[in-house]
Amino acid sequence: MQKGFPVRKHQRLKSFDYNSNGAYHITICVQNRREFLGRIVGRDALGTPFAELSEYGKIIYNEIMQIPFYYKNIEIDKFVIMPNHVHMIIIVKNNGNEGIGVPGASRPTAIIPNVVGILKRKTNKIYGFKMWQTGYYDHIIRDEADYLQVWQYIDNNPAKWTEDEYFTELTS
Repeated sequence: MQKGFPVRKHQRLKSFDYNSNGAYHITICVQNRREFLGRIVGRDALGTPFAELSEYGKIIYNEIMQIPFYYKNIEIDKFVIMPNHVHMIIIVKNNGNEGIGVPGASRPTAIIPNVVGILKRKTNKIYGFKMWQTGYYDHIIRDEADYLQVWQYIDNNPAKWTEDEYFTELTS
């Protein structure tokens, strides 16, 4: 290893099978926290803040909506597109078939990293530049209480935008 270069930490759990049935909380972020995906603009009829999507945000929205058509064993249970990041709950239903439904896979592939990687590559290609930071955050949802907490976090994310760890005053 050369001096001066940071060592990249791998976020995935080494012993965990990312083909396992279950729910996963995924967060992908825009490079340098730039607010390319939209902006928090107002409140709906119930008073809930919402994001107005930019053209980039609309593209990622459409691509997220296509995931279950490409991956027959994947369900996008909940998601929110924020100005500079995306949260999703992805449900994997393999029925015992590892890697099934992964487009172009010649052997079983870890589904969650594959879904995120293809989503990022596909949108980067459409955008014409590298939009996303390297890597992503994942959390394996362990039980119903954990699931409900993540669901609520995603649901409330626009209302708490100025408190969000990805919020920067420079871009708002």
